[in-house]
Amino acid sequence: MPRLRSVLGWLIGALLVVPLLAATLLAVLVLLRVPAAEPLVQREPVIEVADVERALRLARQHDPRHALPGVVRTLRLSQHEAELLINHTAARWRPSRWQLELGAGDLQLRGSLPLPRNPFGGWLNVELQARQTRELPRLVHLRLGRLEVPPALAAWAAERLLAHYGLEGWRQASVLSVQLVRLLPRRLDLVYAWGPDAGSQVLAALLPESEHARLRVYAAELAQVANALPAGAPQSLSQLLPPMFELARRRSAAGQDPALENRAALLVLGMVANGISLAALLPERREELAAHPIRVTLAGRPDSPQHFLVSATLAAESGTPLADLIGLYKELSDARSGSGFSFNDMAANRAGTRMGALAVGDPARLQQRLAAGLNEADFMPDVSDLPEGMNEAEFRRRFGAPGTAAYQRMMEDIEQRLGAAPLYRSSD
Repeated sequence: MPRLRSVLGWLIGALLVVPLLAATLLAVLVLLRVPAAEPLVQREPVIEVADVERALRLARQHDPRHALPGVVRTLRLSQHEAELLINHTAARWRPSRWQLELGAGDLQLRGSLPLPRNPFGGWLNVELQARQTRELPRLVHLRLGRLEVPPALAAWAAERLLAHYGLEGWRQASVLSVQLVRLLPRRLDLVYAWGPDAGSQVLAALLPESEHARLRVYAAELAQVANALPAGAPQSLSQLLPPMFELARRRSAAGQDPALENRAALLVLGMVANGISLAALLPERREELAAHPIRVTLAGRPDSPQHFLVSATLAAESGTPLADLIGLYKELSDARSGSGFSFNDMAANRAGTRMGALAVGDPARLQQRLAAGLNEADFMPDVSDLPEGMNEAEFRRRFGAPGTAAYQRMMEDIEQRLGAAPLYRSSD
């Protein structure tokens, strides 16, 4: 076993092996009467604005685009932060609840997965223990319900599951290597180094091959659209949505999952709106893409599509609460230092959240509507009269804080405007 391993491979094994293993063994467990009537983990962790603020700050500090290859760095996570990461990651594979305890050289993870209706119980409870070594933590105990699973069997199953989901190549990836995972009381330190060209490799490595291939299709479509437009000229999001969702409609009609197609279209648009080159997905076309940069606008502003598409992608990926929290954090941060708190931006966040919810909740309808063409007012009403550019002192003087009556009135006004937009009216 090499001393340096890919952090991506390790994190997948550490964060996802238990829920994936549980799903694979579900039929056997039911026969063994392993499911329980009550969940071992009673509550799901609650994400607060402060958690979002900390996560985004860590993302900036450890951004691979600004790191020197090979330079050793340390990512420090509190027990709460690591627990939120586990819950968020596991939820993308299967609904579940996870509780983490970190001690001196010791890690204990408990989880509860809801099961389909069966006569033996509604929950699969999981208990896992790992201990620190000179490199990565070593699994020493795994229990699924009342069934003890030998660590060697769990490691073998993890290898098979990684291969099944197309992730076996992550161990060989040179994106990032871990030297040590240090387990401390209520804290975890990850000592690592980014590999060469990590910024462009991270996106590809974070996605299963099937999703990477899907995103490349939409990146190629957007590149083709850009080639037909004046180089560098601002393009309204309303002009870019129809060709992307026409492609999603065609691919869905050919048998692809419409929700996954919609999410891919939104993610690629969101990358471009936020300044990430399509070369991250199409590295072989880097020079061509650099000659045709895409500038996305909404209501004539470059920041509004950023808010809109980030929220849309988050809503399609993770559900609306996280999208709302990130949007709120961004505006509160701007109020402290930056462009100031903007209800215009909050409106773009909420509009994007609505589109993201439609992308997975009613995917075929959204494809048909967007592919037919639309105006900006169809999905983003005029909000130019809303207050913006407020520093923290002015925001608190006029609106107090999020949750107060004055703040809620502004948010209700935004929701009413969005509710009147044609795209979000259920009768349209």
